[in-house]
Amino acid sequence: MLALGLNLHHARLVAHFVGGETVLRNVGTALLVVLVAAQAAAAQDWAVKMFDRTSHDFGTVARGAKAIGVFKVKNLYEEPVHIASVRSSCGCSSPTIVNPTLKTFETGEIHVQFNTASFLGYKSATITVTIDQPFYAEVQLQVQGYIRSDVVIHPGVVQFGNVDQGEKAEQRISVNYAGRSDWQLVDVQSAYPHVEVEVSQTANSGSQIGYELLVRLKGDAPAGYIQDQLVLVTNDARSQQFPLTMEGRVVPSITVSPAPLYLGDLSPGEKVTKQLIVRGKHPFKITDVSCADGSFEFAAASQEAKTLHMVAVTFTANQLGKIQQQINIRTDNSGSVAASVVAYANVNPVTEPQANAAVGRAVGR
Repeated sequence: MLALGLNLHHARLVAHFVGGETVLRNVGTALLVVLVAAQAAAAQDWAVKMFDRTSHDFGTVARGAKAIGVFKVKNLYEEPVHIASVRSSCGCSSPTIVNPTLKTFETGEIHVQFNTASFLGYKSATITVTIDQPFYAEVQLQVQGYIRSDVVIHPGVVQFGNVDQGEKAEQRISVNYAGRSDWQLVDVQSAYPHVEVEVSQTANSGSQIGYELLVRLKGDAPAGYIQDQLVLVTNDARSQQFPLTMEGRVVPSITVSPAPLYLGDLSPGEKVTKQLIVRGKHPFKITDVSCADGSFEFAAASQEAKTLHMVAVTFTANQLGKIQQQINIRTDNSGSVAASVVAYANVNPVTEPQANAAVGRAVGR
């Protein structure tokens, strides 16, 4: 504001010396436009601060490969935030909103898919995110990447789908190259330790080279979602590595509900008992239920092998504040923790009216 004020003063002096009212009017209008633009930009800052970043580089990707950039959004404010829409300046990218309404400290995501099956070469786009609550704002996100035309991957993602825990799964991926006769796929790497990849060459006719990847999900994969990638390493000096997305879900053999387990708002010394339902696809026995907090006690309803068990969870409010603890369940089908659930409670100080009511009840007895 100080700089704008000095510039306006300077403009008035210039207009005075050149003797032109029109000059003053034009210069003043231009500065007003600059001032409004600066204020508008400042008004958008609150929205930009919610994003973990505002740009994403897909790097070099093969044609047909699935490539998604994720922008995380966190509501830092007391008012709910609503993301109304997203749009891209280029058909080479398709944005979507994950969790459009965010309460305080809730997180959402903007996913931008690079359309590698329809476009080639270097592409960039501006993703405009429109927010309509609590105030109107637009946030500009930038994406870019290079899609190779001579390397084609099909299908473009390793998709395991839903796999029962302890079971194996596999998928075949073809990698085809058109160009140099000495092009090679020399390695496949992954930071995810629960997959193994077998590589075999399927074609080598001069400029046409093909490989097949047999990607196996091992039986030791833990329960949960798989969101990772393979890195295909070649001998191509121009672009040595290509990412290949892996997706899937390992479905736990044992499930627990409700999850999380809410024990309620309690007073110091109060005791509460809740029931956990433990299910399995095959009959099993519960061998142990444990928690690091000694305020929890457990009792299983049955020692028989069956597909559904009830576990009584008793909690005694021994300390103030928010209590959050993990309960682990072991079965005869697993040497490690078969399932776990988070239990939480709020233990609040006793107020004076509550204390007087307690005394009154004691006197009445």
